[in-house]
This record gives sequence, C-alpha cells and structure tokens, in this order.
Amino acid sequence: TTDPTGEMNATESFIHHAMEIILEDAVKKATDVREKVCEWRSPEQLKELLDLELRDKGESESRVLQYCRDAIKYSVKTTHPRFFNQLYAGMDPYSMVGSFITEAITTSLYTYEVAPVFTLMEDTLLRKMIEMIGWDEGGDGIFNPGGSMSNMYAVNLARYRYCPDIKEVGLFAAKRLVILTSQEGHYSISKGAALLGIGTKNVYIGAVPFMVNATAGTTVLGAFDPIEEIADICEKYNLWLHVDACWGGAALMSKKHKHLLKGIHRVNSVAWNLHKMLMVPLQCSAFLVRDKTSLLQHCHSARATYLFQQDKFYDVSYDTGDKSVQCGRKPDAFKFWLMWKALGTTQLEQIVDRAIAMARLVCANVPVMDPEYSNVCFWYIPPSLRSVPHGPERWKKLHTVAPVVKERMMKKGSMMIGYQAHGDKPNFFRMVVISPQVSREDLNFVLDEIHNLGQDL
Repeated sequence: TTDPTGEMNATESFIHHAMEIILEDAVKKATDVREKVCEWRSPEQLKELLDLELRDKGESESRVLQYCRDAIKYSVKTTHPRFFNQLYAGMDPYSMVGSFITEAITTSLYTYEVAPVFTLMEDTLLRKMIEMIGWDEGGDGIFNPGGSMSNMYAVNLARYRYCPDIKEVGLFAAKRLVILTSQEGHYSISKGAALLGIGTKNVYIGAVPFMVNATAGTTVLGAFDPIEEIADICEKYNLWLHVDACWGGAALMSKKHKHLLKGIHRVNSVAWNLHKMLMVPLQCSAFLVRDKTSLLQHCHSARATYLFQQDKFYDVSYDTGDKSVQCGRKPDAFKFWLMWKALGTTQLEQIVDRAIAMARLVCANVPVMDPEYSNVCFWYIPPSLRSVPHGPERWKKLHTVAPVVKERMMKKGSMMIGYQAHGDKPNFFRMVVISPQVSREDLNFVLDEIHNLGQDL
C-alpha cells in the first residue's frame, strides 16, 4: 500500500523545488539584460542534450528537476529586454501568478457550477472591454485560445447571421460567399475560410460578400485600416464588419492613441489579444460581439444535456460554455483581471504609451517614418552596399543581409529580432517594442549590434 502522507510530502517538496527553479531561471535570469536571450542549439544537438526518451519507469526527483532546468535553459527568453521578435514580450508578475493559480486550480470555464469565481471575472472583464470599445448598449463575448480563433468566430458568426440555415443544413444552404479583407490582413482569415468550408479563393474576390475584416495593427508594419470609412460601406450594404484588433486593440487603453481605432464602436465584432501589447502570459484572447440577442449562443450551441441542464438551482445564464466551439476552456480572463486589479487602468495606459514612445525613439536613430504603432521596420545596409546604386542588383544583395545577421544574433544569444520580405521589397528587420523593461540602452544596443554582426557582409 502507498503512504498518502509520504506522497503528499514528496509532492510538496517537488513543487517547492520546482518553484525555486522557476523563480531563479525563468523569472530572474530570463529578465536580466546581462544574460543571453537564447542558448541556441541545432535540433540534432538539442536532442542529444535533453534526454527526450520516455521510459517505462519513473525517474528521480533530482532528474525531473534537471529536466525543468534544461527546458528553461534552452528555451528562448521572451521576457528578456532584448527580445523584439514577436508581437508579445516582457513579463508582468501579476498575470504570471494568475497563470500559476489557474493551472493549480485546473478547472474548465463552461459552467458556473465548476468555475464560479472565474465565470464572474470573465463576465466583468468582457463588460469592461465592451465599454472601452464604445458599445453603450452592451454586447457579448468569450475568451478563447488565440486571435486566430477569435477571427474564425467572427467568420462563423457573420455567416450564421447571413444564412442561419447553414448550422443545420450545412454548406448546401449557402450561395457562394466571400470575405473582403486587405492584402495585409492576418492569414487566420484565410485559414478560417478553409476550415469553415468557404474556401481560401473566396477571400478578397467577387460573388456575395457577407463580411468585411478590417485590421487594427497589421502583423508586419503595425498599420491600422480606416474603420470609420469601412463602417460607412458595411452599414450601407448590411455587411458584418469585424475588426481584427489582436495586436492594435491595446491602443484603446490609451487616450493618446485610441484615435487609431476611431469608429470601432460601429463594428459588429472585435478580436483583441491581451497577451500581446499588455503582456499577459500566453494565451489571453477575447472575442467581443456587439449583438445582445444571443447570436453567439445560437450560432454555436449544441445544448449538451449533461452540462447545460436548464433546471439547475442557480441562474444558468452564467453557464457560458454553449457559446463556445470548445468544450474545455481555460479561465484565461483571470490573468488579465488580476493584472488590472494590481495596476489599474492608468498604469495599463502607461504601458501602451511608453511602448509606442520607445518605438519612435528607435526611429530617431534610423531614417524611417514614425510608425503608427510600436512596429519599427528598417533595412541595415552594410558598408559594402552603401555605394552600390539603387536598383535590382542592390535589392538582391540586400535581401541576403538580414537572414545572416539573424543567424549570428541567435547563435550569439545577444538579442532577437524578426525579419521578412514584403511585397517586392527585400528582407528587412521588424523590431517590435513592447516590454516596459526595455531601456534606451537596449534600443541603442540593437542598432549597434546589427552593425557589429553585419558590417563585413
């Protein structure tokens, strides 16, 4: 027989030691500018280092703790002040603790019955976000795993409103439908079209449009579509207008920058990722709908009798799970709720204002236009190319510069910045400034380091 007390002691001891490692390696070291952003290894080397094999017998506590250390050691430190590679970065301690708590409590958000606290917190947060969008009459919404999912909800909801029979009869009920979006729209709109049977060729072109997707903060350049003008057309033709504000939604927190989303109160739905500019640990994504007639519920409900009994002893309107396409759903809203409680609206606003101000500081040192948001895009031209005249030959050579500089920075571990080509333009760097831990020294370091790593090219 097993000894329950002994087992509990072992569990406590393991968690205690693991938390020490997390605090030291994943919190303290990972945010220290003197440490590396990553310990780069090739897949083959990493397979050798990590002992990935799964065995019949369990291993000792000390071995398992070593696996924890290794997992942290060889992972990219996205909280490091010199990580500018993605649309998320930085570390907020409050939402991180919120994350620990939701993992420890491990419940699903489909009913009030199993998640009373988190259901109310999600409801409060959704109402607050709806208020910030400017839907005075209220609205509806749901947190779900990622902005791509939020955008797919929008496609599904717009189609359901246009053609309600589709839920029961399937695609046979619909004409050839089309989604309108810009070239710069996120690829999740095409993925959604594929998944929902609309077809990727029906994004952008002819036939019957039922939805328009506007982007508030494009992935590469951080550009904002003119929502007000698009809303005029959508209202005229009764088209569902969705705003993908996964990246740019945080500007709503800022009095100074919310003009970027002017007209958002007129749209039908919004996707907003709090794990991006506002630094909540991945993932924390809200999908918000202006409709209050339970469209979200009608579109997705399957009325599972073992979960959503209508004769429960409490108000079943708090059982929100039938609005979702998922069954199990994490209480992600708690992370942002706790952070908001700790910081208040004013400090959240400061996070956004500072990130955009810091991005503009980079531009003071680089000959580019001020960005609309905190994406800074620029070329590094090595000395060997500076005298080469503008033209295809120079473009071709310039295209090879960024990938080499990226490889060198990763192997050195000094920083991390993304690059890509865009249209007919050669590869350029895209630096995303988010974290409040980023200093002026870090910004200067980036430009100096790119030069150091690329001057011989």
